[in-house]
Amino acid sequence: MQKLTQEGQNFVNDLSNRYNLSQEAVIHMIVAVNNGGGTMAQFNSPELGGGGQWMRGGMTMVGDMFNNGLKNTVDNLCNEISNGLQNITVFPIIPAGTPGSNQWWPVNLGVPFSSGAQNNIRYAVFPNRLAVELNGEVTVYDTLDNNIGGVSQQQGGDTSLTFSSQYGTISVSTLPIVSGQGMPPAPQTNFAQPSTNNFSNETPVEKPLEVEQVLPSMNSNNTQSSETIIELIKKIGQLRDEGILSDDEFNSKKSELLSRL
Repeated sequence: MQKLTQEGQNFVNDLSNRYNLSQEAVIHMIVAVNNGGGTMAQFNSPELGGGGQWMRGGMTMVGDMFNNGLKNTVDNLCNEISNGLQNITVFPIIPAGTPGSNQWWPVNLGVPFSSGAQNNIRYAVFPNRLAVELNGEVTVYDTLDNNIGGVSQQQGGDTSLTFSSQYGTISVSTLPIVSGQGMPPAPQTNFAQPSTNNFSNETPVEKPLEVEQVLPSMNSNNTQSSETIIELIKKIGQLRDEGILSDDEFNSKKSELLSRL
């Protein structure tokens, strides 16, 4: 069970009695709200309808989606926890930079641009760095030239993470590791892929027409008019002038056409 201060234990006892919940369920919700910065929580508690989400001043979702009484219970409980976390030292103070503390990332990273938590994962975004805490283990990644807009966990309960950048949706596991063990790879590819459309910045090279595309088959037994043969001779003359036919090829085709007159 999560370690609590004496003040925190008293807080848990009070909530447990008033909401008719086990201490384990209350502590689970306190951890969830704490991981969400006091403004949101993702939880999975059988006593509270299984999996659900809470956002302060926003929507509350529970497993039994039509149970408004349960929604009100979760909303009231989370609001009380959020207020209590601002005034009560629920958990023993852990030195900054230590896994498990509110400032769990390495102190040399400074102050993050953004941070958040989802289930048992926490993340914080810094210039050129992304710190991720999973089950108390912290990994720091080099974000390269990605401008991270948000981090999210894959659906399905696994621990893989993706983030959005100017290149699309990228898996955290593809980033170079600066320190730590790293995240498990994503179960499916969500990476930004090169475009597969048929457009290209390169000017397509026009392939010369084959002689057979211009001339009808020389083996044809169909009778051709003088005008048709003269037109064909003009066309193969153009092919010769364009370098597609050599002089010998031109003369051979011309002789064969003239023999049909």
